Amino acid sequence: MRHEGALYRPPSEHDAYILQATIGCSWNACVYCDMYRAKEFRVRDLAESLNDVGSAAVRFGARVRKVFVADGDALVLPMDHWLPILQAARGSFPRLERVSCYAMARNVLEKTDDELHALREAGLTRVYIGPESGDDVTLKRIAKGSTHDDHVEAAEKARRAGIELSVIVLLGVAGVERSQVHASETARLVTAMDPEYLAALTTTVIPGTPLVTLTERGRFALPDLERLFGELRTIVDEARPTRTLFRTNHASNYLPLAGTLPDDRERIVGTIDAALAGRVPLRPEMLRGL
Repeated sequence: MRHEGALYRPPSEHDAYILQATIGCSWNACVYCDMYRAKEFRVRDLAESLNDVGSAAVRFGARVRKVFVADGDALVLPMDHWLPILQAARGSFPRLERVSCYAMARNVLEKTDDELHALREAGLTRVYIGPESGDDVTLKRIAKGSTHDDHVEAAEKARRAGIELSVIVLLGVAGVERSQVHASETARLVTAMDPEYLAALTTTVIPGTPLVTLTERGRFALPDLERLFGELRTIVDEARPTRTLFRTNHASNYLPLAGTLPDDRERIVGTIDAALAGRVPLRPEMLRGL
């Protein structure tokens, strides 16, 4: 099995076998992200990917229950790569329960309904999409490459295919100026996307990213803790998904939370309020990370 550079995966894929079928991210323009800046995007040779699946089968066999297909937006893979990879995974791991990948809204929209249905039938069960914000002004500023409505359309398209959605939003990414608008519009987007899973992460200004330059030029200021918690509170309080498993268990966050929306909304909001009042301990700065 071959891996190039650092690998990234969602917290819920901590026990997954990671198959690096693409290198880097086909978009790679988001101003806050440094995960794939050192990589030039390419699709790996299919024979290499299939060989890696075979090697993993020999080494891990029945222990593999999850496969996460990397790198940054692996849904961009063409169908003549995806289908053989999914077939190989299904044939190699007898206890396989799910296959997932990161995706951008544009990746979903570029696939036809029939293609998405074919991927689901072949075993792709979940995609992780990070709109980060529901505010179109913020989405443009962070160079996300898709609008609020693009993300809603992508979610509807994935849902029609029976593919689970895990949505990722980013606290603080709008800066101080649009903090509250970002929170309210993100809550509106979560309602419209209606994902099975929702995760909130916290923006970090990472050296080497355009966000550093924007910060130095006074065009971006990371909100303080009170505003960050205010964003989180607004998103939880205003979002109206049908039934969504909510987590803030990523290492970037100050306050780990877990629950189901809408059932646990009042409890989660109460915990956020308690944290704002200093009654709940926060993750120390030294323990936060990416």
